This record gives sequence, C-alpha cells and structure tokens, in this order.
Amino acid sequence: MTERFLMGEKEIDRALTRIAHQILERNHGCKDLVLVGIRTGGVPLAERLKQKIKQIEGIEPPVGVLDITLYRDDWSRASSQPLVRQTQIPFPIDDKVVVLVDDVIYTGRTIRAALDALVDFGRPRKVELAVLVDRGHRELPIEPTYTGFTISTLPDEHVTVRLKEISGKDEVVLERH
Repeated sequence: MTERFLMGEKEIDRALTRIAHQILERNHGCKDLVLVGIRTGGVPLAERLKQKIKQIEGIEPPVGVLDITLYRDDWSRASSQPLVRQTQIPFPIDDKVVVLVDDVIYTGRTIRAALDALVDFGRPRKVELAVLVDRGHRELPIEPTYTGFTISTLPDEHVTVRLKEISGKDEVVLERH
C-alpha cells in the first residue's frame, strides 16, 4: 500500500475557515443554524466549524452527533453485530438549517443514511452538507454544499482523514492498494 499526502494541519484549518465563512454567507449569519457531525470523522469537524463560526460571528451554533449505523443500506453485509453508538441531538431541528458534517464523501450512501436518521429527530427547514474531502464516484444523486478539497480518485484508492481528536495528528492521505 502506498500513501500520497494531500492535506496537513494548515490546509485542513484553512479549508474549515473557508467552509465556515461560506456557511455564514449562504445563510446570512447563523440564525437557526445547527451543526450535526456524522460519526466518526464528522464530529470533530463539526466542533471545529462551531469554533470558527464563533470566532467570526461571536455565536456558537449547537452541535449534535449522529450515528447512522442502523440506517446504512449495507450494515448487514458489514457485520452481523454492528457497533451502534449514541446519537446526541439535544436540541430541536424543526425549522432549522441543519448542516450535516462529514470527513469524506464518496458514494453518497452515508449521507443518504444520515438524511434518513435525521428525519427521526424532526423536520428541518433546510439540510446542507459540509465535507472536508470529496473524492467523487457517487452512486446516489447527493452533492455537498460545502467542500474543503476535491480530488479525483480511482476505485482502488482510499482517502483517509486523520484528525487530532481521534488519531493525534491532522492529515489527509490518498492510499492505493
């Protein structure tokens, strides 16, 4: 397996700063805005976006955590005993602008599952999607609203996002098997 470096700490931070500004510009501030990170990589990214928005606007939007394990269309293939972790959305999402946050978008199936899970918590006015990396190869008609980095990949390649909160360092690498 070979790895190609795509982004480091500075590039990730710059991309998140840009995404935070785009979110605020598109929504005319952060009124009725909530962030929901998709486990696992989306959660620390949502927290970082919250801090960036606070630096810009002086207001912290609420952040929730969404586990989509049982909403995936492939969970029975992956494991007969899926690891289900807690979803924490301790605020109403009805009539809110929900920004789903994830680290990588690939086929779109994770986001489809997240949308299915989200409606169990209410009816948002609008749902937007922020991703750090878009690697293409969609199987569903789902596109991010905000993207930090776009890369064309081959089917046998994998984009790995490592974040300080999870792995101790910030980097994005392209792995080829």
